[in-house]
Amino acid sequence: MEKILSVAIITRNEETNLPRTLESVRWADEVVIVDSGSTDGTVEIAWRFGAKIIQESWHGFGKQKNLAIEQCSGEWILSLDADEEVSEALAEEIEALLAGTPDVDAYLLPRRNLFLDRWIRHGGYYPDPKLRLFRKGTAQFEERAVHETLQHVGAARVLHGGLIHHAYPTLESYIEHMNTYSTLGAGQAAANGKGSRSLPAFLWNVLLNPLATFFYNYILRLGFLDGREGLLLHLYHSAYTSWKYAKAWQSENTKFTSFAG
Repeated sequence: MEKILSVAIITRNEETNLPRTLESVRWADEVVIVDSGSTDGTVEIAWRFGAKIIQESWHGFGKQKNLAIEQCSGEWILSLDADEEVSEALAEEIEALLAGTPDVDAYLLPRRNLFLDRWIRHGGYYPDPKLRLFRKGTAQFEERAVHETLQHVGAARVLHGGLIHHAYPTLESYIEHMNTYSTLGAGQAAANGKGSRSLPAFLWNVLLNPLATFFYNYILRLGFLDGREGLLLHLYHSAYTSWKYAKAWQSENTKFTSFAG
């Protein structure tokens, strides 16, 4: 008997990405979207594609995605970001898998990350397997401020079809996202005691760690093979690392100064 598949997506002002994503999962039995106050055409697009829409205030990436999962009625869940697209090959693979008898309760999908519309194949960005397909009740997202991942206990398999991530079509979108993510990451770093109060920690986190990250990914992991786009991505990713810890230091220093005063 074929298994019912639900697709879970969270949104906020995703009218540019959402049509492509929803078109790629028209074959699924159900699409559940948890929207956190979109002011563009996101909700209308979701409605037009026949999605089940839940309006919910923002609680953080992990909590929001778990809420979307909870609202799904399918035996199997496919969790997607609004800027991801299921390739035809992956769709066919998932349909064939669920039409049979899956041997495990969770599957990882190889993700193709696009930067300035170029598929980044090196530097650790591919195959970038993400656990996204699972039997309901066997996995949930950790509730982190940013870079949340699905937690699953037990065996998992890797599928072959690609999940296409239309991550950053422009430099402006990348810088905007990294500014937001570095702020969220700074709060997380400070909460985990990974701040930069001491001078050695400051120098490592803000200067040396970003340089080491760039060298490792761009040189040792062959990021230079991805041309100009690869250079820009690794350069700015290293800058993001520096921003994150600089913001953590700024926050800690402000609190310390306020307390001392």
